[in-house]
Amino acid sequence: MMEVKEKTIEHKKKPEWIRVKLPTGKKYSELRGLVEKYKLNTICTSGSCPNMGECWAEGTATFMILGNICTRSCSFCGVKTGRPSAVDWAEPDKVANSIKLMKIKHAVVTSVDRDDLKDMGSIIWAETVNAIRRINPNTTLETLIPDFQGNKRNIDRIIDVAPEVVSHNVETVRRLTRKVRVQAKYDTSLDVLLYLKNNGINRTKSGIMLGLGEEENEVYETLRDLRDVKVDVVTIGQYLQPSKKHLPVQSFITPDQFKNYEIFAKELGFRHVESGPLVRSSYKAHKHIK
Repeated sequence: MMEVKEKTIEHKKKPEWIRVKLPTGKKYSELRGLVEKYKLNTICTSGSCPNMGECWAEGTATFMILGNICTRSCSFCGVKTGRPSAVDWAEPDKVANSIKLMKIKHAVVTSVDRDDLKDMGSIIWAETVNAIRRINPNTTLETLIPDFQGNKRNIDRIIDVAPEVVSHNVETVRRLTRKVRVQAKYDTSLDVLLYLKNNGINRTKSGIMLGLGEEENEVYETLRDLRDVKVDVVTIGQYLQPSKKHLPVQSFITPDQFKNYEIFAKELGFRHVESGPLVRSSYKAHKHIK
């Protein structure tokens, strides 16, 4: 019976508030042209982000490093799982030059998980931040990092290059973590966020998706957990199924409920809160450094 119910929910027409207008405008057209001409790798385009036009108009874009094949198989994520390609040691300069071509004011960098590597990709991470700073000294940075399996030596490499914002997403509530993130652990993510904050990162950030079957009280509990580990910025958005192979949407959260979560999060003391159906990890990321 549960399987039938899930399919019914997923094939239900998406509510009005989920729909977005196609990105337009001179700035968007210019950047889209550059991305296509130079084959630049942005999550904005490859992930078909609904906020792409808005973010690009504000001079923000998100780049993914360490390839496009992940060693983990999270049930919500559209990135391919398998054996990744060899590390491209020229990638840091490629990303930095892409940011220069696009004249990006605030760059968000993320990556696949590379559990196949001894350093889990942390060396390329650090070199990418350094290359961006060298080639784009006026560009601010957010790094959306994996958990590095909680390995402090690898996390220290991120801390040493000191991005303006360091983000790591818990993605969902504690009860659903094993189902949604598979190889990840809720408490490991919290430990990573606390370690970052206790070791010099001024602004930490995390995000959660809703509509996966979580209860309202579990969302409040997750927000409390994030504040307890001193997270400064939180994003709360609607989960949308990337394909039929991924977890189905269990519910569409209303804009009013997102607003309630935003109010609650602000009362907890988060410095900045983005909460809404179309919010993604890097949505309005340039505001999170202020």
